[in-house]
Amino acid sequence: MKLDDPLSRERWDLVALNNNASTFHDPAGQLYLTPSHLLRRIHPALAERTRTFLDSPFRAALERSGDLVATEIVPPTTIPSATAGELWLQHSRIDPISYPWEWTRAQWSAAADLALRLAGQAIDAGWSLKDATPLNILFHGAQPVLVDVLSFEPRDSHSGVWLAYWQFVRTFLLPLLAAKYLGWPLEATLFCRDGYEPATLYRALQPWQRLYPSLLDVVTLATLLESPASSTQSSRRAPFISDPPMATHILHKRVARLAKQIRHAAQADPKSQRSGYEKIAAHYRPADVESKQQFVQRILDRCRPAQVLDIGANTGTYSLIAADAGAKVVALDSDRAALEILWRTANSEKKAVTILVANIARPTPAAGWRNQEQLSVLERLSGRFDMVLMLAVIHQLILREQVPLGHIGELCACLTRRWLILEWVPPSDPMFQEWLRGRDDLYGHLSEADLTHAFAPWFHIVDRATLSNQRTLLLLERIDTSGSGTRLDSNQRPLPCQGMNI
Repeated sequence: MKLDDPLSRERWDLVALNNNASTFHDPAGQLYLTPSHLLRRIHPALAERTRTFLDSPFRAALERSGDLVATEIVPPTTIPSATAGELWLQHSRIDPISYPWEWTRAQWSAAADLALRLAGQAIDAGWSLKDATPLNILFHGAQPVLVDVLSFEPRDSHSGVWLAYWQFVRTFLLPLLAAKYLGWPLEATLFCRDGYEPATLYRALQPWQRLYPSLLDVVTLATLLESPASSTQSSRRAPFISDPPMATHILHKRVARLAKQIRHAAQADPKSQRSGYEKIAAHYRPADVESKQQFVQRILDRCRPAQVLDIGANTGTYSLIAADAGAKVVALDSDRAALEILWRTANSEKKAVTILVANIARPTPAAGWRNQEQLSVLERLSGRFDMVLMLAVIHQLILREQVPLGHIGELCACLTRRWLILEWVPPSDPMFQEWLRGRDDLYGHLSEADLTHAFAPWFHIVDRATLSNQRTLLLLERIDTSGSGTRLDSNQRPLPCQGMNI
């Protein structure tokens, strides 16, 4: 994976960067988000070790395979007020940023497999993966990528202990086991940055579950053998092994066992009520499905968007159509199992589709210290797309979430730079009637004209098509919100979403 943009020639304002620090927990340095890149500050004490890793064949091999984010050293003159001895690095941005609580179970498994694969390769290359948390991994399309070059340190050839073992267990394995045996949603990890403690699962499990082979060592024994007076695994001195090949063998066996445990924990995703939606929906005849797909394909061929957001993607029929048309796609839906199907397809077919498990009506909030460590999903998505798809979504926002049409239009204007494809579902539609639930006086009168009026401050209609089931497909284009009524240039960014009251 190469840097998407050439090395920035601008001079970074260190004061502004410090006010926009994205990380501060790592004692080795900080990470800063800029509009085009990620900058990483390395403190002088770790600068030489980092240079050694960057110069190593191991790092070069990881970048070639796409497993490690591309990195370049920033010239000292670029940051003139930096402290002497610091090392500054520049990484290509991987957008959108996604967090583990927005992943499907299969993505958790893929990210864990990446961490274990890198840990195993590092062993043979004379390095050790010292940080094994999913927060260090992003998805570039369907491919997981490690984005922390500080996660590697030289390995002691006489040590048979992987010091990141328990961090991996707490942050990767235990959340998957909690989802499998306790039904705890993966999105709950938003509140557990450092993962789950074994004792937390132990207390929640039934007595017989504690004896399951997959839970016995990492939950039950880990809880029963731990006491306030005992040392933690990370604080124990690694035992000296006189034979380096034996130490290497022990480490590989430990990593291989973890890989087996991850595969077991990631199985049996709970069934979703909507994951079979497109196969059983009675309100679409085959001719309607074909007409809908033809309309979307025609618009994609006409508009040629480079970046597409598919809201309510479900199993991804239209996300994949957009990807085949040459766009980089973000597929967003609250149905984790439906997106699981899409991710597996995108991964196996190498499609440029990034998955986000999120509810656009109740978007993932900002989190961490002062709500600044992890960005809200709207902040990460705002104004980054040439086209937004909202197919069979608006009636759900109206009837299930009770969001006014004008607020939906404002949200769409925040997300797209130019194009919007909507599917309008009339009140006569069986699905609309099913969700109406006697609220005819509130929503039974809504029409396409109401939609057009509500969206008029931001969009005008360019194209439309009506299906035989009376659903209407609309292509809308952004207008200049300054009041001139002109079309919005594709390079202009819409208003940010942070101030929206939705």
